[in-house]
Amino acid sequence: MIFAIAFTLLSIPIVFISWKSFKKIGSHGFFRFFCWEAMLVLLVFRIEFWLTNPFFSYQIISWLMLFIAIWFVITGVMALKRKGNQTQNRNKPELFSFEKTSQVIDSGIFKYIRHPMYSSLLFLTWAIYLKNPDWILFPVAVFSSIFLFLMAKADENECIEYFGDDYKKYMKKSTRFIPFVF
Repeated sequence: MIFAIAFTLLSIPIVFISWKSFKKIGSHGFFRFFCWEAMLVLLVFRIEFWLTNPFFSYQIISWLMLFIAIWFVITGVMALKRKGNQTQNRNKPELFSFEKTSQVIDSGIFKYIRHPMYSSLLFLTWAIYLKNPDWILFPVAVFSSIFLFLMAKADENECIEYFGDDYKKYMKKSTRFIPFVF
């Protein structure tokens, strides 16, 4: 019962942040909502294990993945703010202000991966799952990962629509989530 209450209460801000995206099914924000909700399920059902058995191998891997997630999101947001030349001309309501860039960013972490914030969410999803891995919540982690992939694909389509050939050229030089891998 406590898990259901926690999930419901914590879903309220996610719905509030995501409501504009519900109007555009198939946008990256639409998929982001489902990814965040899946991550919330993992968090609510794994929070009690965060500090349990801290030296088990899966806990060590989990903490490493959490630090990678933090690094990806910090460097990604900083690069967007520093080099993105945010513009109000991109008046898509589902975009956060730091996403309204007016040029393709292909330096810093973006030189290697197109979606550092999504990579962060991918690492965060699996880090939370690894706090106490089991077969019951494994499908939730997979579900979150699938929606991250769909979110990235939708975002790439939106970027191609806005930036055109510049973004297509950039896609050929970078990977989606993990540098030099995928």
